[in-house]
Amino acid sequence: MPSTLTLADRMAAWSYAFRTTNPPEQGIVDGVTRWLVVTRAGVLPMTLTSGLIAVLLAAVADVPVDWLNVTLAVIGIVIAHLANNLMNDLTDTEVGNDTENYPRALYAPHPILSGLVTKRQLLTGIVVCQVLDLAIMVTLIWRVDWWVAAFALGGLFLSWAYTAPPLRLKKRGLGELDVLITWGPLMVGGVYYAGTGSLPWQVLAAATVYALLPTTVLMGKHIDKLPYDAPTGTKTFPVILGAGRAKALTQAMAIAYYVGVVALVVAHALPWPALLTLVGLPRLVWMMRRYAEPRPTERPPDNPVWPLWWAPIAFLHTRRAGGLLILGMLGWAIWAGVR
Repeated sequence: MPSTLTLADRMAAWSYAFRTTNPPEQGIVDGVTRWLVVTRAGVLPMTLTSGLIAVLLAAVADVPVDWLNVTLAVIGIVIAHLANNLMNDLTDTEVGNDTENYPRALYAPHPILSGLVTKRQLLTGIVVCQVLDLAIMVTLIWRVDWWVAAFALGGLFLSWAYTAPPLRLKKRGLGELDVLITWGPLMVGGVYYAGTGSLPWQVLAAATVYALLPTTVLMGKHIDKLPYDAPTGTKTFPVILGAGRAKALTQAMAIAYYVGVVALVVAHALPWPALLTLVGLPRLVWMMRRYAEPRPTERPPDNPVWPLWWAPIAFLHTRRAGGLLILGMLGWAIWAGVR
């Protein structure tokens, strides 16, 4: 790469890598681009949304909030997500699940198989993430109490058990439940507890409703991988259900998210501006229609993550619905703060 590469060039590469989990056409331009691709940083908005839901619920709650603790907890779950991605790639490579012909190496460069990093570098990245999260956990235990460790270690366990032997939850049809628990009660509940020292049912309910969205993304991804997983005995939930029922369940979960938000507003578990997420209904309709259509037989020109098809559709819906939820809650938090 020429030394005359401008900051604008680098930022364009970073943006593309973040949006698509792939390097730009000119390839890896620098270390930042490399690690954005290696860590699959493009999926971090789902984790950040979980953290922000907790932040905004704490902001409007009638309890004292320690904002340093909240900030540390949000940073912690983002780092944990990065570590999870690296751990999954390392473990799936070690057990022989990830190969050059498996979707993980087709929709984006596989960190090890593509030569972007060595196993040692990947392991170093995992260790760095875990050390940082350990420091955050110890700090929060000191500042709050030992219950913080339950959230942190629970997340670490589910992250490890998702792909690692002997549990390998993904292979046993439990990976989807893993994600529902992690992106919901553990992430949202953990951040809220770190900031307030309490965990009311309303927070757990809101966490679980939002977690339906990241779970639809994983469902879509596993539907995409059905032709690869079924022959190898990797019994993800879509493999167990079959493609038709798995797509129907994914659609039902997306619909259930909106029903859940409305129910939580009626129950006063969420502020009424959370209903701004309903503006995302046209994207839901778009998702429903796409899921009712057959999968393309060839790579569409606007799909940078082929052979994934159902997963990016669910991700675009999740990003829109989650972003609108945060925007509505943020508006209410600002309004409540200036009243």
